[in-house]
Amino acid sequence: MRIAYVSLQGRGRTDALVADVAERLAARGFRLAGTVQSNHERPDRKKCDMDLRVLPDGPTVRISEDRGELARGCILDSGALEQTVHEVERRLDGADILIVNKFGKRESEGKGLAPVIAEALHLGLPVLVGVNGLNLAALLAFAGDCIEGLPTCPDAVSDWCAAHAGSKPARAEVT
Repeated sequence: MRIAYVSLQGRGRTDALVADVAERLAARGFRLAGTVQSNHERPDRKKCDMDLRVLPDGPTVRISEDRGELARGCILDSGALEQTVHEVERRLDGADILIVNKFGKRESEGKGLAPVIAEALHLGLPVLVGVNGLNLAALLAFAGDCIEGLPTCPDAVSDWCAAHAGSKPARAEVT
């Protein structure tokens, strides 16, 4: 199994790192499956809007519920998350790597993208996962001894992904 994680403190920083790495790998010709998240602050809300883009080319799905300006706790739209899970599953065949923006609460419960991660590993695909401190223990328990923590440098993360994806871009150069 080839699975690694990245984790940065600060709202949205891990999401930005994972999205940057996905862009770098796509530019190098790797076939991606998975998700990247973008967060959109709202001046009238304490909670941001969260969108997941299914790699490589969408769709982008809003995975947060607008529960009003006084909302507390989780605003995840589980139905929207499951929609993205289905889209990612469809793209695993033929991918060079699976990128999962976040191993969150749903994945900690064995739901969300956890089954897709397991399937990708079964297929021999390398997996890159973003995780926050609250869910790191659950990710480590899920992956066992096979997981590797990566430095939070986009170059180092991209290099790990490329090396474990076989270093062979999907597109052949035309001469």
